[in-house]
Amino acid sequence: MKKFNLAIAFVAGAILLSGCKLDTMIKLAQENDLQVNPNPLEVHGGNIPFEISSVLPPKMLPSNTSFTLNTIYVYGDQEVNVGSVEFKAEDFPNSASTTSRKVESFSMPYQEGMNPGTLYIQGVATDTRNGKSKSTERLAVAQGLIMTSEWVKDVAIASYTEHGYNDKEELIPTNVDFFFDQGRSNLRTSLTVDGESNRSKRDELSAFIAEKNVTRTVTITGTHSPEGDETINTDLSEDRAKEIEKFYRNRMDRYDYKGAADSIDFILKPVIQNWNAFKAALASYDGISSDEKADYNKIINGSGSFVEKEKEMQKLSTYKKVFDNVYPGLRTAKTEVLTVKPKKSNAEISILAKAITTGDADADTLTIEELMFSATLTPSLEEKAAIYKAAADKSGMWQAHNNLGATHIEMALKGDDSKLDGAATQLEIAMNKMSSSAEVQSNMAAVQVLQGNYAAAYETLGGVSSSSNDINGKVNAMKGALEVRMAEYTKAKGSFASAKNSKNVMVDRGLAYLLSGDYSMADAEFKQVDRADAYYLLAVSAARQSNASDVGMNLKKAVDAEPSLKDKALNDLEFTNFADAVNQAVK
Repeated sequence: MKKFNLAIAFVAGAILLSGCKLDTMIKLAQENDLQVNPNPLEVHGGNIPFEISSVLPPKMLPSNTSFTLNTIYVYGDQEVNVGSVEFKAEDFPNSASTTSRKVESFSMPYQEGMNPGTLYIQGVATDTRNGKSKSTERLAVAQGLIMTSEWVKDVAIASYTEHGYNDKEELIPTNVDFFFDQGRSNLRTSLTVDGESNRSKRDELSAFIAEKNVTRTVTITGTHSPEGDETINTDLSEDRAKEIEKFYRNRMDRYDYKGAADSIDFILKPVIQNWNAFKAALASYDGISSDEKADYNKIINGSGSFVEKEKEMQKLSTYKKVFDNVYPGLRTAKTEVLTVKPKKSNAEISILAKAITTGDADADTLTIEELMFSATLTPSLEEKAAIYKAAADKSGMWQAHNNLGATHIEMALKGDDSKLDGAATQLEIAMNKMSSSAEVQSNMAAVQVLQGNYAAAYETLGGVSSSSNDINGKVNAMKGALEVRMAEYTKAKGSFASAKNSKNVMVDRGLAYLLSGDYSMADAEFKQVDRADAYYLLAVSAARQSNASDVGMNLKKAVDAEPSLKDKALNDLEFTNFADAVNQAVK
């Protein structure tokens, strides 16, 4: 903060002044203590905010007078009247014996060409009774602008919706339940329990095995009903499972599986003296009342062995019903076969997608999920765009329009600004179909950022609601960059705390720390980015910490990486006190 004295300016003007009070005010103004903060002025959020503090000496404000400090910013042939600090005698009743202090804050919008420029102060002493006034010459109180905040980088990130296709191996379960007679493990083909005979099920499973589907596992769970005679044979459940395994292997031999049979894992799960299946079957049985069912559950949940509990149940009046209608469904070998779901290879999907986009294949050659997935298989943005357009034409799905818009955003990020209008159009279509989509809203904001419509982008991002960490990370990255641009540095640091990282994000996060005075955190961010702008900002941070050696070292790295920064460094007011370090770095 620099102090200025208006003495020279007022002495020069005093010769022309008339009126005792005004002359006295001018003479006393030589002792005025004037400060401008910051000095040099700085650009923040597209504005130039600053503060003027003025302390007038005693006796400077006789009654019926005022003293005004007018601020004028001059650049090129332009002048901006920023505002004024006015002292009225009536507001300072003790001014005859004490100093009169006033602090005023000002801000003016930054315009292209304002740097370099000069802030002037011009004093005006006024007799408020007759309106006569005397002005001083202008006094330059601040030269040039610090533009460090303008290093902020745009952050725009494309968000794609899920394609809905799983290119990993998927297993399809096929289930067949075989039933057995009481106490038996041989498969009686005529036995029917659930409306379909074992013979019918055996034939269906035989036909399934004949198809030679790629099979990973065959899991056979053997069970038994709880009556006492069965529990004597603890091998019954396993024998039932083995019976079905024997049948399955026999059919594989018949249909010439050869080596394929060795890759199938047979898993036998004998379930012995377990009440779970019985309790589930009893709950769904409607042949007895809920109170009568409670009698069974009371026994099951009570003390005693499995056999003892079953004998207790035999004493219940409804036992014969349960034995006849529930127990048969528990004498099973539940078979689950997991086969591999047939799918096209990724290479085949890519070829077919290409044919669809060129008109050499019908759009129905691939499912919409396969077509959307195919776009992820090519690194070419042009090919991605063609695929998503085909998907949008085929289905009209908002996801396809969103992803086409996202692809156009990525093309714009690579320098093709002509794609922004197309991106906006596709996203508007997607928004009309699914206005609540976080991906669509996030992409809308990205387009607005790239179009320079920062206020609209920030408003759009404020309406995004998502449970996805990925989407939230992208939204926070874009919000943080916009908040730096808005000079909302504290908010920016909060947004960046959970942002998706990138080099631009790290530079912007470092800038938020730098401009809020947290230099160690700023340095930590900049040091992660091997780029000219990061080195330059490290030099700025070093200058603000009065570290001349780091100023020179980092400026040299910046200029070596980007020679055009040489002139910028030589004229940057951040380095006013480090001329030697700058000259050494840029020579």
